[in-house]
Amino acid sequence: MHLRPIEQTQGANLYEQVANRIQVLIAEGTLQPGDRLPSVRKVHQQMSVSISTALEAYRLLEDRGLIGAKPQSGYFVRSLKSPPEPDRSSPTQKSCRVDTSLVFQVNSMLRDPEIIQLGAAVPGMDLFPLSTLNRLMGQVMRQNPTLAHSYTPPPGCLEFRRAIARRLLDADCAVTPDQIVATHGATEAVYLSLRATTQPGDTVAIASPCYYGLLETLSTLHLRALELPTHPREGICLTALETALKRKQISACALVSNFSNPLGTCMSNEKKQDLVELLARHQIPLIEDDVYGDLSFDGDRPKAIKAFDKDGFVLYCASFSKVLSPGLRVGWAVPGRYQSIVERLKLTVNMSTSPASQLAISAFLANGGYDRHVRNLRRAYEQQMLQMIQAICHHFPEDTKVTRPTGGHVLWIELPPHFDAMDLFYRAGQHKISISPGIMFSPSGSYGNCFRLNSGLPWSPQIEQAMETLGQLISEQEK
Repeated sequence: MHLRPIEQTQGANLYEQVANRIQVLIAEGTLQPGDRLPSVRKVHQQMSVSISTALEAYRLLEDRGLIGAKPQSGYFVRSLKSPPEPDRSSPTQKSCRVDTSLVFQVNSMLRDPEIIQLGAAVPGMDLFPLSTLNRLMGQVMRQNPTLAHSYTPPPGCLEFRRAIARRLLDADCAVTPDQIVATHGATEAVYLSLRATTQPGDTVAIASPCYYGLLETLSTLHLRALELPTHPREGICLTALETALKRKQISACALVSNFSNPLGTCMSNEKKQDLVELLARHQIPLIEDDVYGDLSFDGDRPKAIKAFDKDGFVLYCASFSKVLSPGLRVGWAVPGRYQSIVERLKLTVNMSTSPASQLAISAFLANGGYDRHVRNLRRAYEQQMLQMIQAICHHFPEDTKVTRPTGGHVLWIELPPHFDAMDLFYRAGQHKISISPGIMFSPSGSYGNCFRLNSGLPWSPQIEQAMETLGQLISEQEK
């Protein structure tokens, strides 16, 4: 096995980067439990690092419980602990009103810089090309001194929409720039799409558990929710959806299509096609949020559900918040047959998406660095998720269940039915640790024994300590 040289990146020690590279090889199965690792000298030669750096990397991997040393034999891969995954959910399947009062309380923790943010699904800012984006922002402001400060009515800057149309080819979506509407992040895209397809009092079918941001939008629009049984790997139950469609219970469906939040679900292409055909037969629109689509750990970007849409019933929504910059607030929608309605609503609700942000993103996509950046980001998210899963194995009770996403940066934790995740939320807060309790992800208040963790932040001793503290708090509650 040949190890590629390390290119030092900002924000991590060189020995950590070496350790992370080898950890990915272990996680992907290139290095199997029991395999002998390359010698320290070979790591030094092949990865172009010093002997001391290679040795420090192996010590770090030992601390993480991934490898062990045998006298006079070298280092070997240990057997990784693999916690069981949660089963398919079993919601009530009755439509209900949405209450999101707890969401504000959880998100208020974002304002406290001392809080370790394991609750909100925020990425680590050190992982983003901020200096390049800042430079490009200044550049487009100088080159477009008037346009950068002007309104850009829907559908948005043509240059941006052309860049997005090219990127969507990776998701197997062939769309023209005229079919794309620039929005203020994916949240606005979803909001406009729901407004275009529903009326107050309508019921929207959702996965269960469901991203609480979507629940907030449903609540704002006075929509009801119908939770569908959902498997962490396979996604929603199409049989349950078909039953609801036959009973005319729903007016729309809304899903995070790839590496969903909070389960990390990525449906197969066959199931995506079956879903589109099922909804099209009943002429029911699907609002697709694909904000995590570029974050596949295996490097193969999964198809969007929109790729199977022949009749225009899929309203595709996405943004760059999870891959480039949450603060630039640049997203887009491909609304299909609802485009004129979405454009009219955009003009009413928000008039314009920042042209400077659109142009800066366009320039970044044009300079050829996006694919390289995303490859690095995928590796970082995969490493961080693996580290968090191993920390869960080390510090949480043995009966803990954990999802195993193949992309994104969130984990769903399930504890025995009697466990109270809200109690853990309050007690963890006293230790300056945030989590997202499971009831936030269900309009019916289910999942009281579950919570979501964010693995989007670079691993650190502080996060390791926070995971150990959470494990202690969980153990104390179970006594």
